[in-house]
Amino acid sequence: MIGTTILLIILMGLFAHLYKNAYKRHDNFPPGPPSLPIYGAYWLVLLKGLNNLPTAFIKYAKEYNTKVVGFYLSNIPSVVVNDPALIKEVLNREEFDGRMDLIMGRLRSFWKKLGIFFTDGYFWHVQRRFTLRHMRDYGFGKREDTLESTVAQEIKEMIDMSINGPKYPAEKELVNGDLIHLPHYFAVPFINGVIHIVTRSTVPRSEYHKLWDVARGALLFQRSSNDLGAALSLTPCLKDIMPKYSGYKDLRDGNQALLDFFTKLVRDAIDTFNEDYDRHFLDIYIRKMNEEKKLNKTTYSEDQLVLLCTDYMFPAASAVQALLTMLVDRLLLHPEVQDKVHEEIDRVVGRDRMPTLDDRKNMPYTEACIREALRMDTIVPLGVSHRATSDTKLGGYDIPQDTMVNLNFVTLHMSKEIWGDPENFRPERFIENGQLQLSKDKTLPFGAGRRICAGETYARQTMFQVFSCFMQAFKVSTADGKPKTKPAVRLQGIITSIPDGWVKVTPRV
Repeated sequence: MIGTTILLIILMGLFAHLYKNAYKRHDNFPPGPPSLPIYGAYWLVLLKGLNNLPTAFIKYAKEYNTKVVGFYLSNIPSVVVNDPALIKEVLNREEFDGRMDLIMGRLRSFWKKLGIFFTDGYFWHVQRRFTLRHMRDYGFGKREDTLESTVAQEIKEMIDMSINGPKYPAEKELVNGDLIHLPHYFAVPFINGVIHIVTRSTVPRSEYHKLWDVARGALLFQRSSNDLGAALSLTPCLKDIMPKYSGYKDLRDGNQALLDFFTKLVRDAIDTFNEDYDRHFLDIYIRKMNEEKKLNKTTYSEDQLVLLCTDYMFPAASAVQALLTMLVDRLLLHPEVQDKVHEEIDRVVGRDRMPTLDDRKNMPYTEACIREALRMDTIVPLGVSHRATSDTKLGGYDIPQDTMVNLNFVTLHMSKEIWGDPENFRPERFIENGQLQLSKDKTLPFGAGRRICAGETYARQTMFQVFSCFMQAFKVSTADGKPKTKPAVRLQGIITSIPDGWVKVTPRV
């Protein structure tokens, strides 16, 4: 009897302790789900919306009647912002420019804190400013004729693979008769464009298989960090205990494809570096790196240069291809949209030449299709996690230093107050009196503020080139010829994508 009583007292004490910890939070911290042992609110968030975290946090925002959902991942205070105005506020406040120091960032950068995606403070500021200043001279961030011509040539090769058939064995994996395999069919123009920016050269068609390996690796990395990936960040030992099921193996293998590619590129540039002149961006960085070796402290290094190239390549090797693939998926659902794109291309450009960036201003519907795809299929739905670098306030709540801050861009891109009918794919919403109205585009697919995606201009320009030339050349339909009745499932990792697959392309003659 005494033993039973003692056991009950212990259990009651344990329950009281767990209950207290479940609802323990910083003063005036945003409301949200309680914490469970080990991973905090992680399991409750997954129960609310496994494979669709943006929807889970929208539900929590309604449940707790708040625009900022607060919770704890283990002992890490975390918030998700579910309001368009507050999202823009976070993006434009310097105290939210920090990045979380998580295993995902370390494993991809030689177990150091390198690159620009996952760095902050002085290091990030110096490296980002230097790279953008000099990469701009080679077409990154502005229009540049040599880059545009390079991308156009790669698009010609891409189209030739379908019309005239594969020339090399690796191409047979992406082209089979009148079928093409997406998303990697779109990869080469984007990837070779970035390579041209940093090296002033490109990988020839006979070696495209190297670029497809990079694209597959990048997409593997992006997809591997899914809803279950937080467990790896909270308990890094899982990488050794269960590397496959924790996602670590795919993250590592996917990232390694890019590291191997750029390590060789950078090493070749260093080995052939000439003090007398600069051949390309890599030379400019190497020169600066050599100068700073004389200093006691520097942010410049060979490993950092590899990570810079990797960071700038990641979106080109994964996100933009995924976006165009989802756009094709929308066209299969809405053949009338495809007809309008074809009509505009034929009217503005014709069939005797390829569309160029000069045509972009005269092709509002084609451009609007890309913008509508960026709106409906938010490419990075929760953004890259920010970190509060000091104690601050947001939406009336207190946000402690080192809080992880995520932005639910879906609440902006699917807001009925802003768009009226956000669930409909309607490119016309960006057009007025036959002209594209940028003021109507309230989307933030590339973020904003100091953390805005550095490659936005390059991505938008190249997506227009690739999409308009592709649509000029082909009519797309389902691989089996049957009408498409529902959109493909959206896969949520760091980015949104759909499963790889085949579509039919018919040359427009």
